Amino acid sequence: MATSKWKSAFLHAVLIAGFLLSVFPFYWLTVMATRTTGEIYGYPPKLGFGTQLLDNVKRVIDTIDFFGAFANSLFVSGAVALLVLFFDSLAGATFAKYAFPGKKWLFVLLLATMMAPAQLSLVPSFVIMAKFGWVGSFKALIIPGMVNAFGIFWIRQYAEESIPTELIEAGRIDGCGFFRIYWSLMLPILRPALSFLGAFTFIGVWNDYLWPLIILNNERKFTLQVALSSLNGIYVTDYAMVIAGTLLAVLPLVVLFLFVSRQFISDIAAGAVKS
Repeated sequence: MATSKWKSAFLHAVLIAGFLLSVFPFYWLTVMATRTTGEIYGYPPKLGFGTQLLDNVKRVIDTIDFFGAFANSLFVSGAVALLVLFFDSLAGATFAKYAFPGKKWLFVLLLATMMAPAQLSLVPSFVIMAKFGWVGSFKALIIPGMVNAFGIFWIRQYAEESIPTELIEAGRIDGCGFFRIYWSLMLPILRPALSFLGAFTFIGVWNDYLWPLIILNNERKFTLQVALSSLNGIYVTDYAMVIAGTLLAVLPLVVLFLFVSRQFISDIAAGAVKS
């Protein structure tokens, strides 16, 4: 009994230490956003909150079109996430539960695309967007990202284990077509996987900097990450203002994570109760 208590105490201590290590970077970001640049460089570093947060935030808003860039990022990230959820769930469920010619080799090819670095596709992608006349438009950010290999793989793995084949066969007997089976039978079961994939995709697009920097040439269409990069000066950088802008960009992701994690856990619990 004593050994079991010690093991439990050790496990809790490790979990608490891991939690503190994971939260500390966000805490330190928040602390630095409330300080001046001089205080950030001060030694020893001050771990408490300062009084300059509102001033730093005001200078961010005065320097860049923060709300416009925020709206652009929200639109692009939301559109890509919704399209990925639809197309990847459709393809993943098909790979998992339907037989068709070349299925095995298509899936192998899909996995192979995940091995190539994304940077290799930047030049070909830019050339294609230029041919379509999409350079400088949101279409160049949304259309190429509306399907991704990881999402198909993720949904396929989840659907293969969680969707009973008998359920699909029962739907066919009742006269349901492919899309009716997909919409009414598969999607409710895939909700936990879709919650994760939606959040994962949204965060990835929201944080993307390189592709929007390359493809956008109109300041009114800059995403938040590109707009924030303009806060870095050529000779002198006001790091307090930069960090405050970074904090503003991170906060929506924290809210999204908290919402999606609760939804994900509730969906998993509901599925466990039903099973």
